[in-house]
Amino acid sequence: MLQVISPLKGFPIQASDGQVGTVADFLFDDAKWTVRWLVVDCGSWLSGRKVLIHPSAVSPYRVEVPRFDVKLTKAQVEGSPELALDEPVSQQMERRLYSYYGWDPNGDSPYIGSLPGAASSPFMPPPYFGLGDGEPRPDNSPELPNGDPHLRSVVEVIGYRIHAQDGEIGHVENFMIDLADWRLHYIVVDTRNWWPGKRVLISPAAVTGIEWPDRHVNLDVTRDQVKSSPPWDPLVAFNDTFKEQLHTHYGWPGSGA
Repeated sequence: MLQVISPLKGFPIQASDGQVGTVADFLFDDAKWTVRWLVVDCGSWLSGRKVLIHPSAVSPYRVEVPRFDVKLTKAQVEGSPELALDEPVSQQMERRLYSYYGWDPNGDSPYIGSLPGAASSPFMPPPYFGLGDGEPRPDNSPELPNGDPHLRSVVEVIGYRIHAQDGEIGHVENFMIDLADWRLHYIVVDTRNWWPGKRVLISPAAVTGIEWPDRHVNLDVTRDQVKSSPPWDPLVAFNDTFKEQLHTHYGWPGSGA
């Protein structure tokens, strides 16, 4: 089920033995358009501290319970690597988190390893976990990519201007996420400064690039295509009929679903 992401900010994070904080942000991969980390503000429990939790640790979301339950204990969260608030999330930081919890670095499936601090599981982590910087890796171990240029903050990107092929059409107002796969399926675009009163959904398939210094998103669609696209009403549930109309209009993959 698709839903806008901004109301999820502030959701409580419930460990198996109590609350550990609330959602402060979501960090997503701008190549795969998938949420890679939940940024959790630990509040008064661990005053002034924020931690990162991987979506694979989150139990299936239940609409009737407005919170995220995680398959972790408070002690595990407390002992996890601390997020440096004044620095971007580095490859080294992510590697430490994957190592500590035994999470799958590919992010495609749940993977909780049998490590100190990790939830009990019969699976052991890949051999490169736990290696310090500069230590040699086994020949058969996978390499993590150098750097992490695709990791972006949802809170940061909301407000970015949207540029069609022939001019600006509005700004990023929100994202539509599916909590079953943690993918950002659509960008919600507010066109009020160009075409008052209309919101539209744009698929990440239409994004040709994001200019981070200039805070704008480039699309491969025209302003006329956007103007004639089906308007999105936030008060009406997203359904297959609307998806078919939207994807057919732009020629995006996924029509006929």
